[in-house]
Amino acid sequence: EGCREGGGNMAAGGADRPGAGGLALLGVAPGAPSCPHGPALLFVKTSRGKEEEGRRFYACSACRDRKDCNFFQWEDEKVSETRLAAREEYNRKHQPSFTHRQNVERYKNFVLLPLSKRRFCQECQQLLLPAEWEKHSDHQFLCDISTAQLKSPSQLLYPLEDKKTNAQYLFADRSCQFLLDLIIDLGFRRVLSVGTPRLHEMIQSKASQEDDFRVRSLLLDIDFRYSQFYTEDEFCHYNMFNHYFFGGEAARETCRKFLYQDNGERVIMVTDPPFGGLVEALASSFKKLMAMWRETEKEGRNNQEMPMFWIFPYFFESRILEFFPSFNMMDYQVDYDNHALYKHGKTGRRQSPVRIFTNLTPNMIVLPVEEGYRFCTICQRYVSSGNQHCEICNSCTSKDGRRWKHCVLCKKCVKPSWFHCNNCNCCALQNHTCEKADAGCFVCGKAGHKRSTCPSLSRT
Repeated sequence: EGCREGGGNMAAGGADRPGAGGLALLGVAPGAPSCPHGPALLFVKTSRGKEEEGRRFYACSACRDRKDCNFFQWEDEKVSETRLAAREEYNRKHQPSFTHRQNVERYKNFVLLPLSKRRFCQECQQLLLPAEWEKHSDHQFLCDISTAQLKSPSQLLYPLEDKKTNAQYLFADRSCQFLLDLIIDLGFRRVLSVGTPRLHEMIQSKASQEDDFRVRSLLLDIDFRYSQFYTEDEFCHYNMFNHYFFGGEAARETCRKFLYQDNGERVIMVTDPPFGGLVEALASSFKKLMAMWRETEKEGRNNQEMPMFWIFPYFFESRILEFFPSFNMMDYQVDYDNHALYKHGKTGRRQSPVRIFTNLTPNMIVLPVEEGYRFCTICQRYVSSGNQHCEICNSCTSKDGRRWKHCVLCKKCVKPSWFHCNNCNCCALQNHTCEKADAGCFVCGKAGHKRSTCPSLSRT
């Protein structure tokens, strides 16, 4: 959802840096150089799946496209003092024009203005005070910004739709309300909202309107524009690809304090990263946030995981389970307001592929029956009504909401549109190109997938 919440940005998604072959992520290295998005990530170039003598290099953690951030440095490269100074100057120039604290002060002044003097510059994505009008005179701006608009910044701000770095596809009200109701029903009182501005916004709005509403939220997001609307206790500028707090130790401490379960207030983390983001980079950051939570209360939490909802497409299930084996995928379809494909639909391709992955016990997650979910007494969890229990697999096997069919030869359930191919010795679409005729993946040499989806791209 949020600044999905995130060039060849490697972590935000792919293997398009130098030359042919693939890339493996090595993570955040101590003493890594920085770009405007914080410490760069270390990668190694691979050839046909082997690291061999692959040369290691640093690249931006948060931008896929080099137009957005062209940071690149070989690990063994000697960088001159002149270039280091130029880089520092570049990083400084690419920081926001106001600090978070200044933005908080500006907001206080803004809300004191009469409605006729409240303007928002659409080009600069900035609340304007009257003294600044002239400087923005040739820009498009919105007038008469109401209190309701200020309480809903995700609707006031222009969504950043770069699919890899930001991809701000914002939760539809239906999904947002469902998540909040679920969080309340499960007894959580604090929500660490990592890249989920609309959920954070809904919580903030209810807290300001309802005296007995006890849920609190802290938004961690790479989109600094939100600092115009939230205090330093409500928002931290954060990059989820390298676990970087732009506000330094003070912001880290804000997060730590929030995670401390005072008076038994239980905490849950809800995250909705860019779907193009490398799962490994995201998992590394989420584990660090979990470790931060564990450290706030040392007794009895050594082996526990912070409760979490990770919202991601179902086809990443195996990758997420690789890093979080305790997670399960729920059948609930998460919808987005401004995404052409990921909207609620009843059939086939029109259904959103986005799901909730969680380390909570599946039978605790109650899904709405009126939206087409039912409880499977054998699996002890809610599933989509089209997800029929397979007696051979002993599981409700469908991932996409349609009824899947069991293939005796594959010994598993497959999509209804797939048929068993004797050439490939597995099920596939009827008009597929057989693996035997396929030269295989360019990165690892194996058949059955393309370079862009090669599992070895993000493996250390």
